Amino acid sequence: MTATARETLPHRQMMIGGEWRDASDGGVLESENPATEETIGTFPAGTAEDVDAAVAAAAQAAPGWAALGWARRAALLRELAGAIREERELLARLDTSDGGSPITAMRADVDGGAGELDYFAGIASQTRGSTAPPADGSLSYTLRQPYGVVARIIPYNHPLKFAAGKSAAPLAAGNAVVLKPGEQTSLSALELARIAGEILPPGVLNVVTGAGPVVGGRLVAHPDVPRVAFTGSVPTGRAVLHGAADEIKHVSLELGGKNPVLVFPDVDPERAATAAIAGMNISRSTGQSCGSGTRLFVHDDVRGPFLEALYRGLSALRIGDPQDEDTQVGPLSFRAHYERVTGFVESARREGATVAFGGDRPPGLDRGFYLRPTVITDLDDEMTVVREEIFGPVIAVLGWRDVDDVVRRANALPLGLTANVWTNDVSTALRTAAAVEAGYVYVNGTGKRPPGMPFGGWKRSGLGQENGPEELVSYTREKSVTVTLL
Repeated sequence: MTATARETLPHRQMMIGGEWRDASDGGVLESENPATEETIGTFPAGTAEDVDAAVAAAAQAAPGWAALGWARRAALLRELAGAIREERELLARLDTSDGGSPITAMRADVDGGAGELDYFAGIASQTRGSTAPPADGSLSYTLRQPYGVVARIIPYNHPLKFAAGKSAAPLAAGNAVVLKPGEQTSLSALELARIAGEILPPGVLNVVTGAGPVVGGRLVAHPDVPRVAFTGSVPTGRAVLHGAADEIKHVSLELGGKNPVLVFPDVDPERAATAAIAGMNISRSTGQSCGSGTRLFVHDDVRGPFLEALYRGLSALRIGDPQDEDTQVGPLSFRAHYERVTGFVESARREGATVAFGGDRPPGLDRGFYLRPTVITDLDDEMTVVREEIFGPVIAVLGWRDVDDVVRRANALPLGLTANVWTNDVSTALRTAAAVEAGYVYVNGTGKRPPGMPFGGWKRSGLGQENGPEELVSYTREKSVTVTLL
């Protein structure tokens, strides 16, 4: 079937235990194309009963999956990565239709999801134990064993990349997964289920769609799901912790950020402004990224030329139909989020800040959830747009003169996901990188991370680390064994 034909299928079902299913009560959700505001399909509004069925299927499949051994699991994950690459265009166009990000960015997302499967397949043997120094007449060692069933709850902003990539580590470690995709962008996760169903044993990867409080809430609280991993907002992450508390589960959280970029006076302002645009992920996800550098602290000596370069760079971005190969900026992913982001822009105006660039609908785009990339100036640190994660193409630019003071201001929020330091001075770079309170610090960077580097937040930005060996090991439990020799 062609990509176009698949994109217009009116209804998709969930995958539970190797079988396609509708919601137990027949409920459905609609997928709306954010560029056209048209419904492009429906999918099940899963229930707690559906979650129970998926968990039971995963629990049944988990022992056999673990017993395959790491080498066989790795081979199957590599096969899955290859199958995803074969359907790259279908998956990318589906994500573009469903979530609004440009087609070029969604192709890169498909590649990224497949790459994470390959990466974790490559290190699958690293769930190894250790031995202790022997005591007289005994041998002591540790084992790392999979939890069995893992709940993986992902957001809407990188649908296929997260569905595939964030399932990779728990699968490589020997767990069966129940995946709950973002309820606004679930279609590519269901395509992933179709592809995986031809490669993985039934029940190893289950996909249950539906509303977060219903499907996610039941998954988090389910007594047969000992390991939960969530990516999303701070309020929902807090709810996940509460929901998992009764069963005392192992929970990891990758949450939001209001990430500072510190621009020192010794840098080329043109280069720093270009990097700031890239680091906002405007061309990749319309700024809908927890790692975006949204608070720009620019030294007073270079703030003028920096802003001029920033405006030029944003003006050059091509906004339009995300299916067009030349488009660099698409719409926000869904109506409620568009209203939320534009509401932040209005709050800045009410609080006395200046919307210095953008902040409105692009000319000629009368339909769709489009917002021109936006720069807000004349701010103080207590304004809403400086303190709250907006999750859109809105940049707050503030000035500074004293380095100790700007580091204090950068650290003032209860979030600490990423930070970026722009300077040509090595000593300044290292001292500032050590001083900022963030889980990942770039120096003169654009937000790109090499494979295998752990990623996780400080403070309210999360618990645990992903994307490296630490994530793989986190999907296992350590068991100590002492053998007394007779």
